[in-house]
Amino acid sequence: MQAFTYTGLPTRVIFGSGTLDTLAPEVERLGVTRSLVLSTPHQRDMAEDTARRLSTLAAGIFSEAAMHTPIDVTERAMREVERCGADGIVAIGGGSTTGLGKAIALRTDLPQLVVPTTYAGSEMTPILGQTEHDRKTTLRDPKVLPETVIYDVSLTLGLPAKLSAVSGMNAIAHGVEALYAQDRNPVIDLMAEEGIAALARALPGIVAKPNDLYTRSDALYGAWLCGICLGSVGMALHHKLCHTLGGMFDLPHAETHAVILPHAMRYNTEAAPAAAAKVARALGAGDAAKGLQGLARRVGAPMSLKEIGMTAEGIEPAVAQAMSNPYWNPEPLTEARIRELLEHAFHGSDA
Repeated sequence: MQAFTYTGLPTRVIFGSGTLDTLAPEVERLGVTRSLVLSTPHQRDMAEDTARRLSTLAAGIFSEAAMHTPIDVTERAMREVERCGADGIVAIGGGSTTGLGKAIALRTDLPQLVVPTTYAGSEMTPILGQTEHDRKTTLRDPKVLPETVIYDVSLTLGLPAKLSAVSGMNAIAHGVEALYAQDRNPVIDLMAEEGIAALARALPGIVAKPNDLYTRSDALYGAWLCGICLGSVGMALHHKLCHTLGGMFDLPHAETHAVILPHAMRYNTEAAPAAAAKVARALGAGDAAKGLQGLARRVGAPMSLKEIGMTAEGIEPAVAQAMSNPYWNPEPLTEARIRELLEHAFHGSDA
């Protein structure tokens, strides 16, 4: 018998195609009358369309969300919350926009509605990562869990194939680490394996045919499941390294996950054989780490930290920071092995 504790997270989820049409009623359902619409600068047009859909329920737009949720951006957004008298947040976009909404909610406890346009999965979690002075820290607080998430598959059709690939690999990482989490449980195991399998099926199809609604639906479904996993159990070495590298070197978030994941899986394979077997089965591969790296290569994801902007000089300080406040991990962490992992990931060596 496996003893476990399971806590279901209370987010309302609307999933389908054309579901953005439910936006205004869902905002009203939250009791929000003056929502601040959030986006990145790149998705300002989408934020403006969202505000038009909300009509009088929109109080303003803040389109400065940035990767890794910098504290200074959040402070500017807070001034806009106060200026327009917002009583709720509508975030449309990927993990950067969702993160900003969560950072605002942490400070104000305002209700959040999130409309994801990538496969980030953070919309399903009570986790917030924030960056200040080149250091990214994470916290877990029920206040940052969005109240409502609207998944509209049609909004992902415009996500470029290359970005879809790395965003999907990021989502797979949530499921992989959930399978060997310290507080894993049978419910999350089922969701993780199903989510990994759905994404592994979908991503090559998206690269081949980006406008196929069926494969896009499969990918978003998998990302939703893996997002639940991320929010329900603790993460380990993979996420620690990605947060460390992202905060220190401002590396692109999803691409960093795609590079690190096979190497983190190899690091933990012997200590977590049951998890490795489930990952391999979900991928249809004989070996979990090789299967993850093979999938990344097949969908055109970057294979090395070097190609996404890291320099070799960053390896030693990254080892030191990763070891300074480590996450729990099934395989004990040592400086020598973390250094070896990062060197392999830097050069894109076989996992």
